[in-house]
Amino acid sequence: MNCLIVDDQDVFREVLKRLMELDPTLVLVGECTDAYSAHKLLTNTDVDLIFLDIKMPGMSGMELARILENRHPLIVFTTSDQSHAIEAFELNVADFLLKPISPARFLKTIKKVKEIMESRKGDIEATDFVLIRDSNVIRKLLIKDILYIEAVGDYIRVAQKNQDYFINSSLKLLEQKLPKNIFFRVHRSFIINMIHVDCIEGKTLKIDKHLIPISSTYKSYFNKQMPFI
Repeated sequence: MNCLIVDDQDVFREVLKRLMELDPTLVLVGECTDAYSAHKLLTNTDVDLIFLDIKMPGMSGMELARILENRHPLIVFTTSDQSHAIEAFELNVADFLLKPISPARFLKTIKKVKEIMESRKGDIEATDFVLIRDSNVIRKLLIKDILYIEAVGDYIRVAQKNQDYFINSSLKLLEQKLPKNIFFRVHRSFIINMIHVDCIEGKTLKIDKHLIPISSTYKSYFNKQMPFI
């Protein structure tokens, strides 16, 4: 699970990083000292869970949460002020943690987050196709036929065995619409369909004669999701 810490206090960011070590499935992909830089990071980084402080200089955590409402990343507020609790849950955040946070309370929150993510995954798995806009035509593509998805300039290449489609979208937006148990982000420019991976060697994987790079940012999380035996 890719995590982002957003807190203007250096000490508390370190505390959260220590707490994250209690669960090996948690991968820190970034930390920010303010909401503005967090919002910028989220435009090009795959994040599943945000630990978000509320009171910060400039934009507050509450304001960032409103901007992100109904989008993919789950949010756990981390604050020393419980007066924001009602407002926080009106934004449908995953949880509200009061500082100082005990290890037991932290792990309880992570369990809740995982349950929410599993329920979302179940909703997505009921769909075995995606719809894309190809010029003025809406096309239905079967999930099983997609090899990988690549960011190419201002367009996204949806690669299939015999034909590629180019659509005007973002990799992040498309990623949110794909089943997370099948499609994995392995690079800032690539999402792969695990069904079609032939082999993995070092930081490269092979899909139908195509060599796809695995960046250091995503390698740890990707390895944890692999069904090794």
